[in-house]
Amino acid sequence: MQKVLVITYYWPPAGGPGVQRWLKFTKYLPEFGFQPIVYMPENPSYPIVDENLINEIPEDIQILKQPIQEPYGWASLLSKKKTKTISSGIIQEKNPSFLEKVLLWIRGNFFIPDARKSWVKPSISYLTKVISDENIKTVITTGPPHSLHLIGLGLKENCSIQWITDFRDPWTSIGYHKKLRLSKSSQRKHKQLEAKVLNTADKIVVTSNLTKQEFETITDKPIKVITNGYDDKLKPVPSDSGFTISHMGSLLTGRNPITLWKVIQELVQENEVFKNAVQIQLAGVVGEEVLQSITEYGLESYVKSLGYLSHDDVLEVQQKSQVLLLLEIDSEETKGIIPGKLFEYLNAKRPILAIGPEGWEAGKLVIQTQSGNVCTQNDSKCLKNVLLDWFKSYENGELRCNSVGVEQFHRKALTESLAKFI
Repeated sequence: MQKVLVITYYWPPAGGPGVQRWLKFTKYLPEFGFQPIVYMPENPSYPIVDENLINEIPEDIQILKQPIQEPYGWASLLSKKKTKTISSGIIQEKNPSFLEKVLLWIRGNFFIPDARKSWVKPSISYLTKVISDENIKTVITTGPPHSLHLIGLGLKENCSIQWITDFRDPWTSIGYHKKLRLSKSSQRKHKQLEAKVLNTADKIVVTSNLTKQEFETITDKPIKVITNGYDDKLKPVPSDSGFTISHMGSLLTGRNPITLWKVIQELVQENEVFKNAVQIQLAGVVGEEVLQSITEYGLESYVKSLGYLSHDDVLEVQQKSQVLLLLEIDSEETKGIIPGKLFEYLNAKRPILAIGPEGWEAGKLVIQTQSGNVCTQNDSKCLKNVLLDWFKSYENGELRCNSVGVEQFHRKALTESLAKFI
């Protein structure tokens, strides 16, 4: 069985969808002739933790660990709350505090490509010996954090290996990159590092077609689209009695669906039955500006904040919800972002209301799988029509999701695609 070294920052007990990708790849890779060896930090600083995911780590997997210096730990001495939200990707857009501006400027200009850069050199030194001792022929780095790709870059220079980069998100084109208050010199350095990684790696894996198209303008190396997916076989559970509209995961400020709040406010005022049945459920970290918008539209009593849920609880809430909400920032840069939660939404087989930019790749998947409807951020007519239609079906006990072609996104099928690419 061929050994594959997987270099990742996020690994259980880290919570969130990012950790699931390689947790599941490592679960199924042995079935396709590859023995994964995972390398991760010994003392990482995770913004969210899910202890239950530890139970999903394959029993016989070899895990290597080395210490990492975490600047977010130092920054939290100034402000634990601000540091945690920034490390989670939640950046205040309206009236950021002076401390937030300083933290972002430091993060953007002193830690390139990211705050885990100090782990690169010691990891290269440690893993060079591991690759020799274990006779490893393939190394896979997964980012963000994209500093992990610099570990792969160093190992490629030191060792005779095949190096594959896995980009769970884009690098310089991702939405929050513009908010880091980068100097022109820092912007240039990011671009240079991105190009060097893409042109030195032997193969590249991305999660969307638009990211593939973007990278094809930078490199001629082979690029494979392997999306995120779902894994769990779900037991049937009864749907909520109320008309629950649920959003899973962090709700960033830029994703704030203001038009949706306005439409729900109108429906509450116009339809007494809707008013008595609707409930909005938000699971995960919610930005302050999102909560302010909910208050402005008088929806506080209709919103239930679930906080951070374990993965098991997320699966149950998704299945029981009447409608699942999928949101993305309305911008050119986010058209290629396919949230990992989409695939578990598909597995839950509940109607998906996707709100994002025109031409959004995730929205196309919703239509392709016949799993819901897609509206742009400001299209109040579309949003109102969809909600009214689905509410009528809900009243009649007929609100269902008859999706098609979802099996291609099972983690085992995706791992088979990865194995063939290796």
